[in-house]
Amino acid sequence: MSTITALGLVLLVVMILVGGKQGAKSFFSLILNFGFLFMAVILMAFHLPPLAVTLITGVVILAITIFMGEDNLVTAQTAFYASLIVLVVLVLLIIPVEHWAMVQGFGEEDSDDLEGMSILIGINFLKIAVTTTVLSTLGAIAEAAMAIAAGLAEIIQQHPQTVPKKLFKNGISIGEQIIGTTFNTLFFGFFGGFLALFIWFSGLHYTFGEVINNKIFVAELIMVLVSFVGVILTVPITAFVMGQRQRILLTGASK
Repeated sequence: MSTITALGLVLLVVMILVGGKQGAKSFFSLILNFGFLFMAVILMAFHLPPLAVTLITGVVILAITIFMGEDNLVTAQTAFYASLIVLVVLVLLIIPVEHWAMVQGFGEEDSDDLEGMSILIGINFLKIAVTTTVLSTLGAIAEAAMAIAAGLAEIIQQHPQTVPKKLFKNGISIGEQIIGTTFNTLFFGFFGGFLALFIWFSGLHYTFGEVINNKIFVAELIMVLVSFVGVILTVPITAFVMGQRQRILLTGASK
C-alpha cells in the first residue's frame, strides 16, 4: 500500500467518524473534483480552449462542492449562484492581470528539472496561467459562500419576515467574522507551500527586488491575492443573492 493510499484511507475513516454520512459524501465529492480536474488537464492537453474548459470545470466543481456538502437546498442554491457570479467577475479580472504580469511558464529555478525536455507543447502558457489562477480560487469562494449562506438561512428560519435590507447587513456582519480566518488560511497555505523557495532565495542571497520580480513567486502571489479578492466579493454578493431570494418570498407571501 502506497503512502498516498494509506493517507486517503485515514482521511476517509476520520471524515466518516466525525461527519458520518455527510463526511462520506464530502470525501466522495473530493474524489469527483479530482476526477474533473484530471479530465480538464487531459482536454487542454488535446488543445481544447483552456478558458472554456476552465469555466465548465469550475462550474462543475462548484456544483459538486456545494450541493454535496450541504443538505439545505436554500443554502446550497444561494451559495452556488453567488459563487458563479464571483467566478465570472474573477475571470474578467484574472485575464488582464495575468496578461500584464507576464509570469506564465517556468522560472529560472525550474531549469534543472526541465533540462533535456522540450517545453514546445503547442499550448499557450498565458491561458494555462489563467486556468491555474481561476481553479485555485474555487475552494475559497465556495467555503465563504457556504458559510454566509448557511448563516443567513438560519436567520431566515428563525425570523421568516426579515427584510432584505436587514438580511444584507447580517450577511456583511457574518462575512466580517470569516474574512480574517479565511485570509490567514490562504496566507499560511501560500507561505507553507513556498517555504522551500524562500529558503532558496535566502541561501542564494536574492535581493528584495529580485524576490518580488521572481516569476514563480509573483505567479503564486497573484493566486493568493485573487483568492483574497474572491473571498471579499463573495461576502456582499452572497448576502445580496439571499436578500433577493427573501424579497421574492416576501412579495409572493403578500399577494
